[in-house]
Amino acid sequence: MDRRNLLRAAAAAPLVATVPALQAAPAFQAAASAAGKDQTVGDSRFVLAVLPDTQYLFDADSADPEPLRETFRYLVDQRDVAFMTHLGDVTEHGTEAEIGLASETFRKIDGKLPYSVLAGNHDVNGGTDDQRGATAYLKAFGPSRFQKSPTFLGASPDGYNSAHLLRAGGRQWLILALDWRISDAGLTWAGSVLKQHSTVPAIVTTHDLAYADDAGTAALSANGQRLWDRLIKHHDQIFLTLNGHYWPPGRTVLKNDAGHDVHVHITNYQDRYYGGAAMIRTYAFDLVRNTIDVETFSPWFLDKKSRTSLEAETLELTGPTDRFSIAIDFDERFADFDPPVLPPARPASTVVSRNTVAYWRFDGVSQAVTAGSVVRDLSGHGNDLYVRQPEAISLSAEHHVNQPAHASLRFDGGKNPDHAGLLKTGDHAPLNSEKFLNGYTIELFLKLPEPFEGDHSWMGILSWEGRMADAGKTNGYNPNEPTCSLNLSGERFLQYVVYPAVQDASPTSWSHALPTGRWMHVAVVNNGQRSIVYVDGSKIARNPSQPSTGIATLGRPFVLGATSYNLGYGQGFYGWMGDVRITNRALKPEQFLNA
Repeated sequence: MDRRNLLRAAAAAPLVATVPALQAAPAFQAAASAAGKDQTVGDSRFVLAVLPDTQYLFDADSADPEPLRETFRYLVDQRDVAFMTHLGDVTEHGTEAEIGLASETFRKIDGKLPYSVLAGNHDVNGGTDDQRGATAYLKAFGPSRFQKSPTFLGASPDGYNSAHLLRAGGRQWLILALDWRISDAGLTWAGSVLKQHSTVPAIVTTHDLAYADDAGTAALSANGQRLWDRLIKHHDQIFLTLNGHYWPPGRTVLKNDAGHDVHVHITNYQDRYYGGAAMIRTYAFDLVRNTIDVETFSPWFLDKKSRTSLEAETLELTGPTDRFSIAIDFDERFADFDPPVLPPARPASTVVSRNTVAYWRFDGVSQAVTAGSVVRDLSGHGNDLYVRQPEAISLSAEHHVNQPAHASLRFDGGKNPDHAGLLKTGDHAPLNSEKFLNGYTIELFLKLPEPFEGDHSWMGILSWEGRMADAGKTNGYNPNEPTCSLNLSGERFLQYVVYPAVQDASPTSWSHALPTGRWMHVAVVNNGQRSIVYVDGSKIARNPSQPSTGIATLGRPFVLGATSYNLGYGQGFYGWMGDVRITNRALKPEQFLNA
């Protein structure tokens, strides 16, 4: 929508339970050894790779480990992969020869990619539990194999169950690799690990937990029900379970004792062409988007320059049980056992400098929202704000996580009829006439309601009173437009319009559609030559290169909560507003209030 539409809209309404101990393991490190990967993968994103039943690739004299070798090559090359977990049935018969070949194949990732392995019923005597004693599997894939792994936390006394602690995406994650038919002693051990790491989100991996119908809807198996009843449902930190053994793949969501979701997933492709060709499933965790994106594919087929029809068919699986996304608000889901540590409030003195022209915050005890009540300018420059039209303003404890003050104002402006809550500087406040010829930064915290109800198109956020025509400006669309304003379009695009103190121009910046239900930091930065708008420290795309020196202020009040238009006020801001700061210099993003 162009500025003309803005002004057309403005004509109608102004913008305004004693337990066995863990076997000895090296102290957990936040990063791998020099030969390994950095386990602090990304600042918010990482990948967990899941490898199910590879048994047909290690089947007596018909073994072919090449697909798995290629999968391992692929995973080692992907810097976002923080960990790989195998879901059991590494081999078909569990013989020394099969286990030996598998063990040698796994050496391709030893020291390069942290991983876990657990026994399936084809790797060990399926009629036993984890108290079965020595086996070829335990010799090859028992605790001794993982002693040097930076993520190895320890194993149960029998050696068949293991725990792994990794750091990725800025936090710790616990992975339990539980044996085929885990014993009571194994369950006690697993519970002890969870208790020792009670604030760490946990993923349970095992061979047999759930099966699915042909539609992909999963249900607990008999063994899975035992695991659920004896372990999983009692530990809120377990949010995801992964198992193989059964096909087809499937998934479901169960509620634990705390009433929270536990995602139950089956992953197995041994029924597919070439025994599944070492297909992997990747779980891409994104802690900013609060999403886990899941994909399933075969790196072996992916690497081929030409493929047969079956290879092409099995290259990637895209059905609803193989490629999907899970929406998880990680902070909310983990809050009961690991609540986020919020930064403390910061005193005004830490954010006010010699370049601060005005700074307002809304955590003062005396700030009753009544007509004429005052919000002091904490910069000391006398730019106090006075509440006008208080009916649409209320105090709120909501705030941006990095906001200095832990409070905000809730504005309930709207249309039909037009109404606004607003705050204005006094008639003689220095800010009213400040020209900012050497540059400036205007920054504030905003949150739009979710749901975003009603028509709030072209609502105002802030402005200076005074018309562009009175400032002698002719290069604009309407002589009544204020000389500086920050608004929101009907598409929730942020719009910053300024009439510079020097040029006869009206450079206008436009953002993307702002999200609802989430706090944001907005900053307008002018270096004396042009203005650039930032949202959450990121420069928006539509910032004009048109020269822009200062602001053509006219000695009229500065306004929060609405945009002056024709020196009147109609529709006002709808949402929350936190700290507001104005400086007479261009700040860098690392100097913003949210930094």
